[in-house]
Amino acid sequence: MKSLRNSVQLIGNLGMDPEVKQVSNGNKMARFSLATTETYKNQRGEKVTDTQWHNIIIWGGLADVAEKYLKKGKQIAIEGRLETNAYDDKEGKRRFFTQVNVNDLVMLSKESN
Repeated sequence: MKSLRNSVQLIGNLGMDPEVKQVSNGNKMARFSLATTETYKNQRGEKVTDTQWHNIIIWGGLADVAEKYLKKGKQIAIEGRLETNAYDDKEGKRRFFTQVNVNDLVMLSKESN
């Protein structure tokens, strides 16, 4: 059960092209948003579509793959772990955000997409 701790698996579509940076230690990092969509019927029988947006971060060799092959709209499957970070905004207010730090990535879209 240890492998299930803080484990996230998502299938979704990129909301933007990956933003790729070289960090100070020479490692490469890629960031992008991922949309996951669920469709269901509510209690009145109406079709409801719910889209959730996720902040994604990828490091090293997978960041190279993201830079070369991933584009806005592409469908991918990822596996990773949740991380929550904090920063102080312009007004000095403490803000928190959660992102998925990716361990594995599978491209699901056809090459033509």
